[in-house]
Amino acid sequence: MSTNAKSGKITIKKYANRRLYDTSASRYVTLDHLRELVKDNAEFEVVDAKTGEDLTRGVLAQIIFEEEAKGANLLPVEFLRQLIGFYGDSMQAFVPGYLKMSMEGLMRQQDELREKMAGAMSSPAGSMALLEEQTRRNMAMFEQAMKVFSPFNAAGQQDAGASAAAPKDRSDDVKALRDELEAMRAKLDKLAGS
Repeated sequence: MSTNAKSGKITIKKYANRRLYDTSASRYVTLDHLRELVKDNAEFEVVDAKTGEDLTRGVLAQIIFEEEAKGANLLPVEFLRQLIGFYGDSMQAFVPGYLKMSMEGLMRQQDELREKMAGAMSSPAGSMALLEEQTRRNMAMFEQAMKVFSPFNAAGQQDAGASAAAPKDRSDDVKALRDELEAMRAKLDKLAGS
């Protein structure tokens, strides 16, 4: 059988030698195969071949680790540090739900942007305005999410050092975003001219 009959998930068995066996394809696979399953929105679970223990979370974390090691750099270092700081903290129980909600919001915005871009591609000026608007929305959402992970003192205020550094950091972020927008604008102009 290619999938778990109860849940409709593909079952991947992990053996002691760390080899992964895709029961739906009846073959050994790599982490790259599992990454492609994720990108294809295929539901799967990774289980220990001997004990049946669910290893999915660890294997997904391993895929993220390998992508970061390859230079993908999707997760900012400060985010990783703050995330590690939540392990064992009283807020630990709230973090998974909050991150899931944030990612779902980001995915919705990404889908909306794709739909709007498809309609706006006939007008390069309109598509750039749309892209700038979406970038501002994403940055606002990201800043809001990062506030949850920011350190606060007992009075509920940010540390003085953090607030003094914030304007310079934001200025650098805005400059980087503008540079990125300019590069994207140039690419869109080039595509529109083709």
